[in-house]
Amino acid sequence: MKSMTHRVRPFASSQRLPDIDEPLARHDPEEAADQLAAFIRRHPRLMILTGAGVSTDSGIPDYRDGDGAWKRKQPVQHQAFMGSFEIRQRYWGRSLIGWPVMQKAAPNPSHHYISELEQAGHSRLVVTQNVDRLHQRAGTQAVLDLHGRADEVLCMDCGYRCSRDEVHERCADLNPGFLSYQAGVAPDGDADLDVDFSDFRLADCPTCKGILKPDVVFFGDFVPKSRVQTALDALKASDGLLVIGSSLMVYSGFRFCRYGKEWEKPMATLNLGRTRAEDLVDLKLNARIGETLQATLRQLR
Repeated sequence: MKSMTHRVRPFASSQRLPDIDEPLARHDPEEAADQLAAFIRRHPRLMILTGAGVSTDSGIPDYRDGDGAWKRKQPVQHQAFMGSFEIRQRYWGRSLIGWPVMQKAAPNPSHHYISELEQAGHSRLVVTQNVDRLHQRAGTQAVLDLHGRADEVLCMDCGYRCSRDEVHERCADLNPGFLSYQAGVAPDGDADLDVDFSDFRLADCPTCKGILKPDVVFFGDFVPKSRVQTALDALKASDGLLVIGSSLMVYSGFRFCRYGKEWEKPMATLNLGRTRAEDLVDLKLNARIGETLQATLRQLR
């Protein structure tokens, strides 16, 4: 088996999904549901891989457009965060604005429909690339947070762990002048804020004064081997793979389609826009996620 270790690698900012001559046809949700329900009936026990498109209706934006291009500045890189005090100032300063939006986000119908698929016995494991914990809040029991969870913070020196809310409150107390800013929000709780952060005071580890970082896998970092192996074990034991709301531009998610193809697993994608796995999957549905899942569940009942 191939190595389980890999770095989270986005495509370059200028790179889009492969050009295809004909325009991508949009499926009517009812039509898409007919095909998806048939796929699930044939392959009733699936591994479900979800991406940012599942959480957009919760007010958490995604990173990319329908062609796979960045809709905002690329997220912070792990090496840059760890190596630069100024970049940590900027990240935590922007998070002071962005985190409350993540904090208030609630599961949307898509999260609840995926939970219903699990309750009906159609999901062996939900592997999510999102860090918002909304699947768990919607009631899904078997969830793997592939890229970690944004609601917890980890000391990179001593391993101290605490809630994101605690660090947010400390940063707010240290930097009251930053609370008045408003900005667009990124899927990891970052914000599109371009101001002078040189006076921003960082909250450090209360145990060792070390670097605090959200317990998420930043771009350029590695997904822990154990998480990858858990997902691969679930995929191997499943009847197929269903990808929902992901363009699969990040290799940590795309790799499961590669393995699925190698293991001859039936695969389907439900996404608003193209995916990186166009040539690998058996069923490609370009349709609104919530409406399609709702109609699919109606047919499966």
